[in-house]
Amino acid sequence: MPSDISPDMTTMKVGSRKSQLALYQTRFVISELKKIFSSHEFEIVEMSTLGDNVLDKALSKIGEKSLFTKELEVALEKGEVDFVVHSMKDLPTTLPPGMVIGAVLEREDPRDAVIIKSGSTAKCLADLPNGSVIGTSSLRRAAQLRAAYPTLEFQDVRGNLNTRLRKLDDPVGPYSALILAVAGVSRLGWSDRISQYLEGDLCMHAVGQGALAVECRDEDR
Repeated sequence: MPSDISPDMTTMKVGSRKSQLALYQTRFVISELKKIFSSHEFEIVEMSTLGDNVLDKALSKIGEKSLFTKELEVALEKGEVDFVVHSMKDLPTTLPPGMVIGAVLEREDPRDAVIIKSGSTAKCLADLPNGSVIGTSSLRRAAQLRAAYPTLEFQDVRGNLNTRLRKLDDPVGPYSALILAVAGVSRLGWSDRISQYLEGDLCMHAVGQGALAVECRDEDR
């Protein structure tokens, strides 16, 4: 972020998705900024993205880029917000014209994690019986883990972290475990639910996973 925020701009509007995790991350960025700009106020503008709204299809089948970022970037382009906060792994390789990454916060644990169904005696994926259903919305995770655990079944699961955990722990639900990013689980205080940390030789994490990115307009200096 530019260090010369105008002294006349005492309230800055910050774009964020509406999920509990996204809001936590946005509030964390604001708390860090307030350490530098203590006289400024920050107003969070909550938005839903295409990826948030289309929950009946796998992410890979929606057929759009920037599933979790486009609506925030449109608001940024229109001047409805001053900057937006993303999970860096959600950003496409190329940003829209006129947009830049103003800051990247210190990266947290980039690994993926296994969350086992509540009440299960299993401690890791290898403990699960043949045919167990593993929930993940990521083709990357499913492809790597299917190669390592061919007797397990990998199915799409959608929704925010809270929703996915409810689906996992539903006594009549199909899932025996979920694959989630360690950073997101930890940020929401659920590290105690992690049964297994997946190292890179088993499941390589996504580019940028664990980092937060602040996107702003290139002209704002």
